[in-house]
Amino acid sequence: MSAIDSVMLPSSLGPTRNPFNYEVIEQIGRNTTTAWLTQTEIQNQLNLFDDSSQAAYLAPLELAVRMAIEDYLGVSFTTVSYRVYYALASLYGEPLALDVPSTTNGTPTITKVAYYASGMPPTETVLDPSTYFYDLTGNRVVVSSMPDEMNTSVSNPIWIEYNLGANPMAQYPVIKQAGLLLLTHLYNNRSETTVKKQVSIPWGIDMLLRPYKPLVL
Repeated sequence: MSAIDSVMLPSSLGPTRNPFNYEVIEQIGRNTTTAWLTQTEIQNQLNLFDDSSQAAYLAPLELAVRMAIEDYLGVSFTTVSYRVYYALASLYGEPLALDVPSTTNGTPTITKVAYYASGMPPTETVLDPSTYFYDLTGNRVVVSSMPDEMNTSVSNPIWIEYNLGANPMAQYPVIKQAGLLLLTHLYNNRSETTVKKQVSIPWGIDMLLRPYKPLVL
């Protein structure tokens, strides 16, 4: 059999990309302590040169700004952890292929592949890392074989956990400037209401961030 014939044969892997074979995605860990904007950047933006007397107030404000920008762009500027579950209908074929949700945060670090073993109540069983690997070319985890004792009473009996690192956009000057604009707004407006209507500047937060926001079809 030629190499071309081998490529043209149907894959023995389980089904993927139809559109994906995962069922549930949940965020299980998010950094809520690491600052994104530096104290110097914040002080210069607010004209608080060499004045650190408001540092205790500005620190949580900066964290709120970081998380708001991350949520707007759908990326993370620090490490974030996810868990993804897979249904029984997707679990056939060997090796077993488990799609990983698409991300712009680079290559995920797989920290766990586990499943619910048979029995009541179901018990968690963690796979040995030597039995699976992350396929960078297909953005999926490939497991050498289907666990024999998987609990068929559980809707989504197998799952993976992984970490994503910081997105490079965290250091883009245009993204940081949008963060500083949002921080300035929150600093100057400490209530949900204002006496008079405020008008956004032409090149404001949305204008700066929009080119970097993923297009959702």
